[in-house]
Amino acid sequence: MPHPALASPDTLRAALAETAYLADEGLATVTWLAHTLQRPLLLEGEPGTGKTALAEAVAQLQGVPVVRLQCYEGIEASQALYDWDFPRQILHLRAVEALARDASDGAGVEALEAELFDERFLQARPVLRALREAPCVLLVDEIDRADDEFEAFLLEVLSTWSVSIPELGVVAADTPPFVVLTSNRTRELHDALKRRCLYHWIEHPGLERELEIVRARLPEVEGTLAREVVTLVQQLRADDAMVKPPGVAETLDWARALTALGRSRLDPEVAAATMGAAVKYREDAERVRVALDRMLTR
Repeated sequence: MPHPALASPDTLRAALAETAYLADEGLATVTWLAHTLQRPLLLEGEPGTGKTALAEAVAQLQGVPVVRLQCYEGIEASQALYDWDFPRQILHLRAVEALARDASDGAGVEALEAELFDERFLQARPVLRALREAPCVLLVDEIDRADDEFEAFLLEVLSTWSVSIPELGVVAADTPPFVVLTSNRTRELHDALKRRCLYHWIEHPGLERELEIVRARLPEVEGTLAREVVTLVQQLRADDAMVKPPGVAETLDWARALTALGRSRLDPEVAAATMGAAVKYREDAERVRVALDRMLTR
């Protein structure tokens, strides 16, 4: 029986808002469809736009765990699927090596080999854990950092919801996990993976929507300060010369930092002292520092 929050796109959107995640109609609809149709959801967008947070919010409203697979350059299937606990296997070998040495017909050796690949020595990585622990949310974060071979492996798992472990057999999910893949688009993903998924590009929000997000996630921030921070961040994003415009995550960090300092207003001096919460490149920092007086007096 589906969770009440997943009865329709509108109920999902309302339930996400209760977790302080404010999804627009398009994002709520594609998320609902992905869950209902048991299709992976591929989210692309600039860093800090809420891709990872959506997976966490869906898990929270359902009361299920998030199993996270952080991708990186050079990641291999074994690091996502499973591995064997070699130190424990060696200890086991030593504990019973007398039996293996005294075995006259090899039967003892075969039994020992079977014991070495027992379930107790298996180390489940995120993908295997998700298949076993479903219902859950499997978050495949920054899939664009992995290589083509890893994409192919992941596509096979998402097509069958199962993996084969030669020593133990096939592990299949009784209930497929809800899979969210995120990408910052550092490279193009292959069409085969995209075809398997439902897709959504998350834009930076407009001023009023971003202000709603700050108020929902940081109710302790003064209203005037929240508006001033959001307004300034919106101006920074409009500057095409920025190397890395701040995302919503940086807006929240900046507002949180200013509140921790006891500030209720934003002025050029305090903005310059705290902009490291939102501006992460030297070139951007210098550019913003020069323009702060103009931006905050508009």
